[in-house]
Amino acid sequence: MEEVEIGELAARLAHNIRTLREARGLTQQQMAKASGLPRATWANLESGAANPTLGVLHKVSAALAIPFEELLQSPSPAARHYARDTLAVRERGGVVVRSLLPHRVPNMVLERLELPPAARMSGTPHTAGTREYLACERGTIELMASGERFVLAAGDVVVFRGDQRHGYANIGTGTAVGYSVVVLRPVPV
Repeated sequence: MEEVEIGELAARLAHNIRTLREARGLTQQQMAKASGLPRATWANLESGAANPTLGVLHKVSAALAIPFEELLQSPSPAARHYARDTLAVRERGGVVVRSLLPHRVPNMVLERLELPPAARMSGTPHTAGTREYLACERGTIELMASGERFVLAAGDVVVFRGDQRHGYANIGTGTAVGYSVVVLRPVPV
């Protein structure tokens, strides 16, 4: 775990709360009312002068509709560019699978599939309750999922259970491109 000074945590908290409030276009008074905290408490949080209890932080995260831990995270840049060659890529059965997410996103996988003519790839069944979405951008993609056959043309989308056997094939004459979104069911703790 990262070693952080108390002053740095207070500065992070103040920056994150102020930035999140401003991004929502709300005043301190509006956020204080939404959280059930006095406006003076909200102002102290944003100034970095407060030493809040867990209960106060819980009310703030609930009012901002964010996970509790996001309040204390190091501020991240508003935007960051990731060059194509920095994203994970693998090849399976001639199919090039490129991750479209530069880092892990909880319970989600987003990938671009490039299938040359006649290419086939078996999908990996995920945990129970997983949903998958396959969108065809170009060409013709055949999806076999749970014993059913779907033929997707450009613009088509199929939603299916990702916890079942499934596979992809390019049944057209040119390269096919699709996007796979996997939404994993969270594992109960």
